[in-house]
Amino acid sequence: MKLYYSPGACSLSPHIVAQEAGIACELIQADLKSHTLKDQTDFYTINPLGYVPFLVLDDGQTLREGPVIVQYLADQAPAKNLLAPVGSMERYRALEWLNFIGTELHKGFSPLFSPDTPQDFKPTIQKRLLQRFTWVNEQLANRAYLMGEQFTVADAYLFTVAGWGKFVGVDLSGLAHLQAYLVRVGNRPAVQAALRAEGLL
Repeated sequence: MKLYYSPGACSLSPHIVAQEAGIACELIQADLKSHTLKDQTDFYTINPLGYVPFLVLDDGQTLREGPVIVQYLADQAPAKNLLAPVGSMERYRALEWLNFIGTELHKGFSPLFSPDTPQDFKPTIQKRLLQRFTWVNEQLANRAYLMGEQFTVADAYLFTVAGWGKFVGVDLSGLAHLQAYLVRVGNRPAVQAALRAEGLL
């Protein structure tokens, strides 16, 4: 299968999950400013929405949206326990985290990366994000990962999104539990491999 990505973007999350699951993916880098691939192919001809991640399966079917892609990848390697079985409360808790990260954190960052956002509005966005991350920090007080002792797809997503704060003025350095968590996740061999492959180490 092929995973279209941009270094450090939200596509890092499924890249990490693929590494954790031991699933081989051909990585194809897309430039999100020019919307082209390295060979100058127009990325819109591949994904009409023009963003990553975008997964192309071996049979030609495609999946977009990171939280869906990570579920698909996790279900291809159930023995890795990256997502609890269908019907279990643990799975719904992990999906709850995926939705929270996607709507409250990921999309919260979007205006800060947009050149069209008025400068005087950015402090309001930054404050809101810091409040959300402060709550996440509290949830991590007595657990290694979001779901407890087991690394899951939700951790790949949170690790990716939390890494954006330093680029847009959201200072997370005072959140001790979150910082320890980011180090813990970042030291996982699969995470290191994904970061290295994207040129982020």
